[in-house]
Parts: sequence; C-alpha cells; structure tokens
Amino acid sequence: MGNRRGIPPHWWKYGYRDGVPKLADHLTIGQVARRSGVPHTALRFYEDRGLIFAERTAGNQRRYPRSVLRRIAFIRAAQRVGLTLEQIGEALATLPHDHAPTKADWARLSRGWQDELDARIDALQRLRDQLTGCVGCGCLSLRTCSLNNPDDQIAALGPGAPGLKPRAEGGL
Repeated sequence: MGNRRGIPPHWWKYGYRDGVPKLADHLTIGQVARRSGVPHTALRFYEDRGLIFAERTAGNQRRYPRSVLRRIAFIRAAQRVGLTLEQIGEALATLPHDHAPTKADWARLSRGWQDELDARIDALQRLRDQLTGCVGCGCLSLRTCSLNNPDDQIAALGPGAPGLKPRAEGGL
C-alpha cells in the first residue's frame, strides 16, 4: 500500500476522491469504441501495434486519455486514403504521448505525406481517364487493352484452362 492514506502508488498519478481513482479525463475501452466507431478488437490491435496507448487501473483495465479519439480518427482517415499501419505508426511515433497533439503537430505530420498522397491522386486520375477511354471501346482483347494486368502469369499461357493441361503440355 502507498503512504497517502492507504492509496496504492499507481493511483497517485490519477489523483483520487474518497479513495477512488479519479479518471474523469480517461475513457474505458467501451467508451472509446462507441465514440470512435472502432471495435474493441481493433482498439486492442492498435494498442498492440503501438498506435494508441492506454493506462491500466489497479484491476488491469484499460483507460485511454481523451486525446486517443483524435489519434483513432487520424488512423482511420489515413487508412481510407490507403496508407499502411506501418506508415501510420511511423507518423504517430513523432507525436507526443503524454498530451494531445497541437495543431502544429498535426500539420507537420500531414506535410510529410503530401508527396505520397499527390502521387496516389495522380495514379487514380490516370486510371479514371483510362476507364473513360476503355468503356465501350469493344476491344475485348487483353493484348491491346490499356487496363490489362501485366502481372497475370496465367494469361501468358493463353485462353482456355491452362491449369488443367499437364505440365509437359504447358499447363500449370
């Protein structure tokens, strides 16, 4: 036991009222899940990956600072634009863990992704333009279509069911 009227030392950082830890500025995993729209399992996964952080109560329950809601919103937005969790984790590692990031912190972080996001936008615009030219073209040929899949190894074997042919005859 601690020396502050019998309050355990791990509660001191939270403050207390009537012998109960004061966690008004912290949220349970259920509260975070409801407010963020992210399932409990994903929150635990994010925590395991170091994307978000929780403190533990004496009963080993997770308690998240309110600033975790902004981190989760950022994670979800970054995922929607196609960034990997590894990229997201590297970026979040530059933000403070002990307090909510400032507007300048978020601006610095987003500037780091500007070039990559611009490249993705350009690629999507090229794809859109190719689709516009392809729809209704009637080519029906993977040899001449601009949208063919260059990594399609089976297409190189020709039409039909090459997987059903014996290997000696060119099958898989």
